[in-house]
Amino acid sequence: MTTHTNGTLDAVTIGEAMAMFVARETGDLAAAESFIKRIAGAELNVAIGLARLGLNVGWVSRVGDDSFGRFTCQQLDKERVDRRQVTTDKRYATGFQLKSKVDDGSDPLVEYFRKGSAASHLSVDDFNRDYFGAARHLHLSGVAAALSDSSLELAKYAAKEMRSLGKTISFDPNLRPVLWSSEREMVQQLNLLAEYADWVLPGEKEGKILTGYSQPEAMADFWLDKGVKAVIIKTGSDGAWYKTAQGEKGQVAAVRVENVVDTVGAGDGFAVGVISALLEGKTLPQAIKRGNKIGSLAIQVIGDSEGLPTRAELGDD
Repeated sequence: MTTHTNGTLDAVTIGEAMAMFVARETGDLAAAESFIKRIAGAELNVAIGLARLGLNVGWVSRVGDDSFGRFTCQQLDKERVDRRQVTTDKRYATGFQLKSKVDDGSDPLVEYFRKGSAASHLSVDDFNRDYFGAARHLHLSGVAAALSDSSLELAKYAAKEMRSLGKTISFDPNLRPVLWSSEREMVQQLNLLAEYADWVLPGEKEGKILTGYSQPEAMADFWLDKGVKAVIIKTGSDGAWYKTAQGEKGQVAAVRVENVVDTVGAGDGFAVGVISALLEGKTLPQAIKRGNKIGSLAIQVIGDSEGLPTRAELGDD
């Protein structure tokens, strides 16, 4: 198995990878006759984005003993993401999804085929203390937490352990209501998970659902009061608004994009920018500026991670 680290990781994350088939022509998915095969998964997008910027990143998951599972591992090696803690599960399949093609800047339609997937069987058994402990940072999202009860338990356990080890933790709610039994359950569980994080990165609509507040500052205070160090709220075309536990707050302007091709992955790109910059010791406004920049690059190409830049492509920031 290929590894690309010297034993220490800058960041580790947990999630599900799916083979993704993107329609080559616009219109109803039922009419699409040809597709482009890609890889998808919120946490995987973040891992790939951080690795492209030169960070040592580990991704923890399960894949099926099938062609989609092999495809996932091939992509991880290609992107130089460490996969020592990716298990090939002979009992369950790797999930996949179909995605429509849009050319008007709207959100594409995505159909998921992931129920009972190998990754949905992630559990606390997949937590290797030595592996996680070798990382400086843990990134979690609400997607892995929504896969199953056992996957949620793993996310909480990892957060608790990493916090006890003095590591930093970021959390992107990445709401997937369809995967939860109810909205109430989703809100309760994700807010419990958010309490472990240093940095919480919700979208404005997600913030309203999780906190019940409509103003960014009230949303931020909801989590800051629970011990979070900084809340960064994505406010769409306005960029992002932030507030810290010390009371610092402000707005960081968005990067204007003329031609929006595919909105999926923008939030993951934003997380890549913020996390990488903070791990490099940059200020929060500098980190958010990078997040906005990478998010803007992600929406200009088809695919979830294709627009994530290398260090050279990112340029000076």
